[in-house]
Amino acid sequence: MLRTRLLWFTLGFSVTGASVAHLVWRDLYAERFAISSDMKEKFAALESRVTGLESSGHENPSPAQAES
Repeated sequence: MLRTRLLWFTLGFSVTGASVAHLVWRDLYAERFAISSDMKEKFAALESRVTGLESSGHENPSPAQAES
């Protein structure tokens, strides 16, 4: 009787632990994917801004660049 209770307790505890671990793992993986996607989007926006600044810098030189 005691062995049966111990067996069921161990089985229930391990199934519950596995379920919690799976939920935590899935949540962390989704968070990692979201951060990665967000960083790619922000770097793409930054790259387009830098490209725009570089292209506009050649057309309109600042007064310090025009004197030299």
